[in-house]
Amino acid sequence: MATGTRPPRPPSGVHGASRAAIRAGHLRTDRWWLAPAGTAAGLLAFVAYSTWRAFANADYYAAPYVSPFYSPCLAQNCEEMRGGPNLDLVGSWWGLSPALLILVFPLGFRLTCYYYRKAYYRSFWASPPACAVAEPHSRYTGETRFPLVLQNLHRYFFYAAVPVAAVLTYDTVLTFRDADYAWGHMGAGTLLFLLNAVLIWAYTLSCHSCRHIMGGRLRHFSKHPVRYRLWGWAGRLNARHMQLAWASLVSVAACDLYVYLLATGAFTDPRIF
Repeated sequence: MATGTRPPRPPSGVHGASRAAIRAGHLRTDRWWLAPAGTAAGLLAFVAYSTWRAFANADYYAAPYVSPFYSPCLAQNCEEMRGGPNLDLVGSWWGLSPALLILVFPLGFRLTCYYYRKAYYRSFWASPPACAVAEPHSRYTGETRFPLVLQNLHRYFFYAAVPVAAVLTYDTVLTFRDADYAWGHMGAGTLLFLLNAVLIWAYTLSCHSCRHIMGGRLRHFSKHPVRYRLWGWAGRLNARHMQLAWASLVSVAACDLYVYLLATGAFTDPRIF
């Protein structure tokens, strides 16, 4: 061996000695790529839409509806929202879209969510792209390095997601007013906001961290009957975590789009009573 040269590294990862020596990347004959491709398309569509709306900084309030992307409004440069959640906590120095102050919390909650980890690991990073399909990476380091180590912040994002869901519930209550802010109104948007609030709460409470907080560290369920029951409810929701993740993602985008169309005059809110 020549001086200064290093011996070749032994195969690792999917090509390691402990793995089956199969030359084919996989033996599946079904259209296994449809699921990761569909997931990638859905997530990219939402990212593109939410990015456009977040930086638009316009058309996010049409009385009595306020876009969930902009609520609560924490900056002084918000549109006038009479009776709405305009907190103005950061003052006038913030010159960008106020949505950027809010979306970091629900976005961080979703990005670190256990289901979404599986979704973008398979669809974007191919780690692995599907069951029984080997990943193309030579090594796997898990979530021990930056930026994946930030996934460990999921529980803290859960604590931030709960008040965000509470604010969206408050916004839903305000939709029972008409354009003149008189109570006793229900429009088509009210039903949409009600559905979104329910889905947001269901997705938030079905979170794995929520289930763990309820009863994950209890040694004796019999000594904590209330927490045991809460743990059981969270577990039943957790079984539908994937469906709730997608349903709430669609509903929150639909609410924002509905407000945008109202604010731009595309149509008027159909009144139910």
